[in-house]
Amino acid sequence: MIARTCATFLKVVSMAIFCLLLSTNALFAQGPPPPGDGLDPGGAEVPVDGGISLLLAAGISYGTKKVIDARKKARATTEPADK
Repeated sequence: MIARTCATFLKVVSMAIFCLLLSTNALFAQGPPPPGDGLDPGGAEVPVDGGISLLLAAGISYGTKKVIDARKKARATTEPADK
């Protein structure tokens, strides 16, 4: 029974690895731009940020709100009602 479970697990893991290896072809990055007229040796420069800092700030504020709400709810359920 254990050998059968182990064999099934190995089949699933090997199939997942095989699918991941096949899908890596689509994950190649775009190549560098063609060289210009020599005035701009670096090509087109693009900021790396791309809005990640805004998403990070929104996630932190959302998480903080959730923690505060959870603490308020926990405090409301543990405090006696006849205060």
